Amino acid sequence: MELNDYLNEFSADWHLEGRAKATVVSYCRFVREFVAHCDGEPTLGDAKCWLALSPSAETARYRARALRAFGKWSSANDGPIWEWSNKVPLTTVKPQPQPTVTKVEYEAALGAAKCLRDRLVIELLWSTGMRVSELSCLAVEDVFVSERYVVVRQSKAGKPRLAPLSEAACRLVRRHLQGRSQGSLLKMSRTAIQLVLRRLGAPSPHAWRRGWAVNALRNGVSQTSVQVAAGWSSGAMVTRYTSALSHDLAISEFIHKQC
Repeated sequence: MELNDYLNEFSADWHLEGRAKATVVSYCRFVREFVAHCDGEPTLGDAKCWLALSPSAETARYRARALRAFGKWSSANDGPIWEWSNKVPLTTVKPQPQPTVTKVEYEAALGAAKCLRDRLVIELLWSTGMRVSELSCLAVEDVFVSERYVVVRQSKAGKPRLAPLSEAACRLVRRHLQGRSQGSLLKMSRTAIQLVLRRLGAPSPHAWRRGWAVNALRNGVSQTSVQVAAGWSSGAMVTRYTSALSHDLAISEFIHKQC
């Protein structure tokens, strides 16, 4: 079999396991680039040299994860023999503070919104933790106002999940729908939602997802519940999103428990 045949099978198995499609697309691209870099049969030395050419530590780590993932799959599925793949070094990446929406920024964006749909966009981002791509695909029939949740059917990980709705978001949804029972909830593309945030002077889309996670933890929601509602496969993403604010969260929790 040719490399592309193996990568197609690797990608198919990845999808069947319900894992993020975007990730395996990147992994396959990196594996192709790595193999093209090698003069002969790939070796651990080749891998280290290729990783050293990465433009950043983050890229080097992601490339290494791609080689490890494909090597592990390959050894279990009679693919190319990359017995060295589990020894590929993972570059240490120092966590950097990431933009995170605060309650003050949420209130400012809400105050700047002059129309119902703009206010609904802000409330949904703040209360559900949805990605902009998920929000743009949200259908009316996936919104359950009385139960205060939405069904996210098209997620990055490929698995549907439930996300919470605030009471404020529920009120706006009722006004926005005006009896409509099907179709797209917002009738907005990803780009349109991003333009709304820019017009309101609001933070970038992903900063809202981080803000939602941090706000939920501050209000006593467990890490497990945040992980499930966000659609993350492990708690690592929760930790990554909130690491820069860990001290603030700890103090908030102590204050909350003692009140």
